Amino acid sequence: MVARAVVTKLDGVLATSGSCAWGLPTIGRRTLRRGWIGLLVFVLTAVAEAANLPGHWVGTWACSPQLAEPGNRPPAPGLAGSTLRQIVHVSIGGKTLRVRLTNEFGDAAVSLTSVHLAQSAGNGAITRDTDHRLTFGGESAVTIPPGAPVISDELAFDLAPLSDVAITIQFNGVPGGITAHPGSRTTSFLQRGDFVSASELPEPIKIDHWYFLNGVDVLAESGSPGAVVILGDSITDGRGSTTNGNDRWPDQLAYRLQAESAVSSVAVLNQGIGGNRLLRDGLGPNALARFDRDVIAQTGVRWLILFEGINDLGTAADARARGEPAATARDIIAAYEQCIVRAHAHGIRVFGATLMPFEGFTRYFSSASEADRQTINRWIRTSGKFDGVIDFDLATRDPAFPSRLAAAADGGDHLHPNPVGYRTMAGTIDLGFFSD
Repeated sequence: MVARAVVTKLDGVLATSGSCAWGLPTIGRRTLRRGWIGLLVFVLTAVAEAANLPGHWVGTWACSPQLAEPGNRPPAPGLAGSTLRQIVHVSIGGKTLRVRLTNEFGDAAVSLTSVHLAQSAGNGAITRDTDHRLTFGGESAVTIPPGAPVISDELAFDLAPLSDVAITIQFNGVPGGITAHPGSRTTSFLQRGDFVSASELPEPIKIDHWYFLNGVDVLAESGSPGAVVILGDSITDGRGSTTNGNDRWPDQLAYRLQAESAVSSVAVLNQGIGGNRLLRDGLGPNALARFDRDVIAQTGVRWLILFEGINDLGTAADARARGEPAATARDIIAAYEQCIVRAHAHGIRVFGATLMPFEGFTRYFSSASEADRQTINRWIRTSGKFDGVIDFDLATRDPAFPSRLAAAADGGDHLHPNPVGYRTMAGTIDLGFFSD
């Protein structure tokens, strides 16, 4: 009806405008009318399709993949011919989801016989009536080429915010290079044989690592804001947090967001890697190298919290002693600027987090590294390059000794916070950053 009324109006306009409508070169009125109708149909179709969209995909959980070092590889009996049940703690909920797996560091394909998803019942058990088979192009089995990710078909599943889900994989062939996330702070359960649908595994081997997992997306309601990605190192990964307690600072941020209705649909994606550096590879690819994968390519990302640099500073002295290039404050600031430019090019707002004190962590601390930290933090606070600043330094330092963590926040090694410190960090973030 709307289209017909507009077409009728166009006929009237064209009838009174002559054959040279709007000063255009003379063309047939019928030709002009046909062109306008085509444009109108295109616009109205696009509007109708947008109005009928059920929502958009947003990441609710993610982890950054890396190559499993020898000490972090799966224990006997290994993955081939075994079932692995892994637990992930999501941020936002939804009614439809999909799972992303990756074989990024494989030197050959990984072959999965079946993959299931269910609500976790704790300690490796699942709630049986929530168990669902995931499919990939309609098939239960999937082979992931080396270096590639794979996304499951969408699954109708009532996923509650801040809930735990179990992703259970039965492996066939496994490559030599194992893609993993060693710093899971979450227990996985390995069982020989096929037990993908078992409520409980009979004799599982417990491992505090994730393997071949990459993310979980939900189909969010139309208008939902999206996800905030946190790019960081072991402090973001949760060193010093409680295993299976989900009390890392990104978790604590997700709890705060869920408690406020205005921002409760903002998801949190933790892309921390223990030992990670901005400029050079260490444990996992350097942050500049993994930026596109772990930030730009994340589903529904709208914001980035950038919190890296401690490991660049802390390893600089050892690098100089070996005659290798060492990161300076200027190098780290230049890396921040690169991250900002790359994120802004994709419409992602970037919030810079100040580097926290680490005096007492003798392997890293020196008067030179402290001077560089102060230079970097001053730039973060005053440069105006970030869309917002999160002052973790101010929130966690000892007021009497600003180069040290406050005792209440210190996890014991004077570098990594404890759960109280992580809660303090999350509590200092302005939730208004995510309200627009």
